[in-house]
Amino acid sequence: MATVAPPCPSWTRGSVPLSQRITRRCFETATPTRFTTHGALVQAPPPSPSPSSDKDRRSIQVLTLSRANDLQAEARAMTRAANATVYDPQLIASLYSSQPVKVVRRTLQILVALGSFGMKLLLDQRNGVLDRNRRLRASELKEIFTKLGPTFVKLGQGLSTRPDICPPEYLEELSELQDGLPTFPDEEAFACIERELGLSLESIFSSISSSPIAAASLGQVYKAQLKYSGKLVAVKVQRPGIEEAIGLDFYLIRGLGFFINKYVDIITTDVVALIDEFARRVFQELNYVQEGQNARRFKKLYADKEDICVPDVFWDYTSAKVLTMDWVEGVKLNEQEAIERQGLKVLDLVNTGIQCSLRQLLEYGYFHADPHPGNLLATPEGKLAFLDFGMMSETPEEARSAIIGHVVHLVNRDYEAMARDYYALDFLSPDVDVSPIVPALRDFFDDALNYTVSELNFKTLVDGLGNVLYQFPFNVPAYYALILRSLTVLEGLALYADPNFKVLAASYPYFAKRLLTDPNPYLRDALIELLFQDRRFRWGRLENLLVQGRLDRDFSAKEALQPVLKVLLSPDGEELRILVIKEAVRVTEAFTLSTISDTYKSAPDFVRVLVSNGNANVPIITSETEMEDMTELRDQVFRIWGLLQSSNDFDPDLLLPILQVLQQPEARRLGERVMGGITQRLAARFLQQVLRVPNTPST
Repeated sequence: MATVAPPCPSWTRGSVPLSQRITRRCFETATPTRFTTHGALVQAPPPSPSPSSDKDRRSIQVLTLSRANDLQAEARAMTRAANATVYDPQLIASLYSSQPVKVVRRTLQILVALGSFGMKLLLDQRNGVLDRNRRLRASELKEIFTKLGPTFVKLGQGLSTRPDICPPEYLEELSELQDGLPTFPDEEAFACIERELGLSLESIFSSISSSPIAAASLGQVYKAQLKYSGKLVAVKVQRPGIEEAIGLDFYLIRGLGFFINKYVDIITTDVVALIDEFARRVFQELNYVQEGQNARRFKKLYADKEDICVPDVFWDYTSAKVLTMDWVEGVKLNEQEAIERQGLKVLDLVNTGIQCSLRQLLEYGYFHADPHPGNLLATPEGKLAFLDFGMMSETPEEARSAIIGHVVHLVNRDYEAMARDYYALDFLSPDVDVSPIVPALRDFFDDALNYTVSELNFKTLVDGLGNVLYQFPFNVPAYYALILRSLTVLEGLALYADPNFKVLAASYPYFAKRLLTDPNPYLRDALIELLFQDRRFRWGRLENLLVQGRLDRDFSAKEALQPVLKVLLSPDGEELRILVIKEAVRVTEAFTLSTISDTYKSAPDFVRVLVSNGNANVPIITSETEMEDMTELRDQVFRIWGLLQSSNDFDPDLLLPILQVLQQPEARRLGERVMGGITQRLAARFLQQVLRVPNTPST
């Protein structure tokens, strides 16, 4: 939760000496039964699969009790947050419609700030310098949002993820929007803690920092030490009056949204629906119990990796407006020098962040929606710590596979399929004609794909795609915009350390692994589409996928290609079986002829003279190019087999599905056709060799 780098020496000196003010009442309030729960949860050893001793049984009992106590503590926290404010536009409208003075005062404040900005835009348009001044105006808007307070800071951060609404210059400037708000008095924060938890500070903490360690738009963070366990914790306290301020702002912004929907044709997105969605997310951030539950869920899904750190929640000291979590000592991910002084590498941490972000987006679909540098810390142990779980989002299950399929279509330059993907991704409604979008995609990506994957800059790709989205009636879902922002932030951090770093190159092993191993029907079809072109198998693509997939730490050779093999076994796999049989004929011919050619070339001259009818320089009748292609095909197959064999978990049993296919009745018939095809081709080659016919056999 905290965002400072080194330990703060002034914390000890400036902390409140709570230990000197402990009373008998405090001890009675903080009962041992209540406060041993979290310590047991953290320190209890994992249970053994089978409790073979009294020690194992006691360990299981301790862990079971800890979990039960932790659930009870969470339930108590939820009870404390039962009256937390939720976003209800009708209720907010009824509340502020009866407070005209407050509404008018805030309206004038907003209108003066945004009105002057709007006038500058109109003058730019009238003078023909709108595009030239776009960067300047974007920077000015960022400053205006900062001055208008928490709601507009959040709004600006939200707009920075919407390429369907904002031009690229605005996206870039607003993405740098920081929480530049003053802190609120410590006395109010400490009073809030006691009021929310029903406990005195002395009964909870042995010490607490006398001033905030970090501050944001919605609250500020203190560093403290728990009295019952001595653990260091981060205590986030909500800003006083924030609910009313945000509620009033969204009431006014929503009214503006109705105006935009009705009169501004250039924006095709339903602005009111967008505002409501964003307001719901912001109000969810105001419920710190919900944030604690978000953190727990995130920890359960992603902290199983040894290089990911997620702080745990102390439920007994958490309510709607107070959140207490493990203190994480670390350095912000954008502080390269401080990270390197600890013997760590920024690029290693960024790669960890990329892999975790891809898992968030494409596996479980639950992801951190606010991954700015202040929420990502490098710990002294080399782990990447995620902080601040107030704003989370989810990727629909169908969209997870559609995104990977979209990458396949991009690699294949199948822009018609890419355009159709936007239906599955919920970018476009089904009644929108995608044919005008295809040329725009082709114009941009044909140029971008002239670079290799390792050369292509993710930000350039996103900016270019953003231009396409901005020109057409796209409605970019929040999950997609947020994950693009996440990867862009990570690439930006990496570029400080290495100007040549490319996030796409770092992501490619994950995509390759998923395509090779995931049984999802959509991804299975995408893999087949990637591997076959013009009804011919692309061995080079398979080899590249295996090379890249093996770079992913979760790659399993046992699972590689199993999705395709299962299709071969299925009743619907007849078309694929025909393609595989045809390819089997081609590969067998390549193996046979290239081996004969190699043997012929290594034989003594007198043997070659006898075999070739007196011409020792004439091998099998094929063109030089054709023989090179056959040799390369054979070598590729050998390399692919070598890649599989060299994997740590290689198992020859992975070939059993192929044998099972050949044992099925329809496969036997196709097998006979394979043998027939191979026999015909080799017989034709033999006759050519004997008769010296100078042309290759027909297929």
